Amino acid sequence: MANEPTKPSAPDGTTAQYRSQSTPPDSGAVRRVAAFAAGAPFTALVAAVEVAVVTVALGVPRSAASVAVGLIAFAVYAADHVADAEGDVSSTPSRARIALRYGDQLMTAAAVSYGLAVALAVGAGPAALALALVPGAVWVGYATGWPAAAGDLAAPLGTVSVPRLKDVFLLNSAAVAIAWAVAVVAAPLAFTGVTLEAVGAPTVALLFAYVAVRSFVDVEVPNVRDVAADAARGTATLPVVYGTAGTRRILLGVDAVAAGLLGAVAAVDAVPRPVLAALAAGLAVSVAVTALADRLGGAALGVAPDCSYLVAGAVLLAIGG
Repeated sequence: MANEPTKPSAPDGTTAQYRSQSTPPDSGAVRRVAAFAAGAPFTALVAAVEVAVVTVALGVPRSAASVAVGLIAFAVYAADHVADAEGDVSSTPSRARIALRYGDQLMTAAAVSYGLAVALAVGAGPAALALALVPGAVWVGYATGWPAAAGDLAAPLGTVSVPRLKDVFLLNSAAVAIAWAVAVVAAPLAFTGVTLEAVGAPTVALLFAYVAVRSFVDVEVPNVRDVAADAARGTATLPVVYGTAGTRRILLGVDAVAAGLLGAVAAVDAVPRPVLAALAAGLAVSVAVTALADRLGGAALGVAPDCSYLVAGAVLLAIGG
């Protein structure tokens, strides 16, 4: 009968229907937390580990460099996710929803994070302070519309058009790669006051080139996931221009350049053997991720390239003590 009470279907006296409606798992909240953690916080962790590995490679004392660069990474990427939230809805919907819903809070956290990094840099000296400002300055030109607005003011008749750096093919990824290579390699020196001559210019140059080349790959691999969104808003990336297969071949070639640089590092005995092994392990992960770029899911493709640095850090910790 319609008004007859539902009979219990479980030993605790509840029905399956009642349990499913009264105590649903808060999967939405879990997904939001996971999406947030996989964004700027994960990038901050990776940046800190990368600086720690380079610190050992350069043979300089430990310092606040890892913390400062991690804070800067969080600030820059959190701000970038907010700035591009509307355009990222189709490629990274969970992250975009968080950025749209909590944009003010994320920008506040980014400002506080960058402020803390600058405070650490001030305590380390002028060189560290100047270095701490580089990623922020690059981001302003990379992701915001300020350069375009400045170009419009300089040429009101439209004779000069200044695009966002993010919209300039290849230069967008190259700018990010170079900026992070500068931060990662120079920070251990700037925060300890160790001179370039004390470490050796060839060692620093090789490490800088290696980090820059690897960072270029790490920037372009997630663009495979973002290809539709990038094409829709007119952002030229390797996957947009050459397709997934062409991008994979190009990036494997770039990884080959990184392997050559690592071989040069080994040939001149520029870094300790445990560091060399750690960097080689990270490079192997990078090659595997690049080869599988068209097979990995969107969420995995967003974090997999940077996992190579976590692998390198774990290997160094395991064999380097």
